[in-house]
Amino acid sequence: MRSAHPSSNRRALLGAISLLALPAGAFAAPAAASLAVNADLWPRALPVPGGVARLSLGPAATRPEAFAGDVPLLVLGDALEWTAVVGIALAAAPGTAHITVRLPDGSSRPVGYRIAPKRYSEQQLKVSPRTVDLSPEDQARYERERAHQQKVMATFSAPVPEVLASLRMQVPTPGRRSSSFGLRRVFNGQARNPHSGMDIAAPTGTPVVAPLPGRVIDVGDYFFNGQTVWLDHGAGLLTMVCHLSQIAVQPGDVLRTGAPLGAVGATGRVTGPHLHWGVMLNRAMVDPALFLAE
Repeated sequence: MRSAHPSSNRRALLGAISLLALPAGAFAAPAAASLAVNADLWPRALPVPGGVARLSLGPAATRPEAFAGDVPLLVLGDALEWTAVVGIALAAAPGTAHITVRLPDGSSRPVGYRIAPKRYSEQQLKVSPRTVDLSPEDQARYERERAHQQKVMATFSAPVPEVLASLRMQVPTPGRRSSSFGLRRVFNGQARNPHSGMDIAAPTGTPVVAPLPGRVIDVGDYFFNGQTVWLDHGAGLLTMVCHLSQIAVQPGDVLRTGAPLGAVGATGRVTGPHLHWGVMLNRAMVDPALFLAE
């Protein structure tokens, strides 16, 4: 959680005293949004497609509500300063963007920011033709699974205080990072969507653990992702682990950081055993590396 900077204690104290004099629910808006640059904060700010923007919302007596379109956002901080943490979709176009802050009186105001361009690399892969040119049966299965997972991805629950205190994540399994986030993949000569997670190469059976405290909201064996577990960490922050050889949890389980989820495998569309780890923020898949200290 972001706190006041100690170098301006007197100024912060005066600000706190004046804030306490505000009527309940009052919101003081800054003249312009600013991006947090403290390197000790997670996730790190990187306002590019597939990255994260940290937008200052200024002080308020209560936690403000912020939205990207109609999707609610994660808001961190305290009465001295609130920060909206915004996941930026890989498909987002570079340029200006904005979020909307809803004020206690029912009005709203925009907060703008800029998305910088980022070029991701490309990888050519050879896989079984049936996983690229789907049969009617496999296509129908994929569409059913996509509809189900879209409901999972729309999950937005109450913020978890323990998670809000620190969004620094633990890597879910040890191993070499074999495929980076944002990599544009070409399967058998056919371009597909960019890689929306981090791949970690590890032998089948290597334990996989929860990167943050969370609640299991979905488990399943899916056509592309294989055996998969989704975790809800609150306020629109979700993580997923895919291609598991086994699953050790069930929906509704509440886990601590480091609790076992399952084991690395090679289920779904893969070329070998590894873990696919995805992080979703306000329904946008973002780079997991931004949540890691290493």
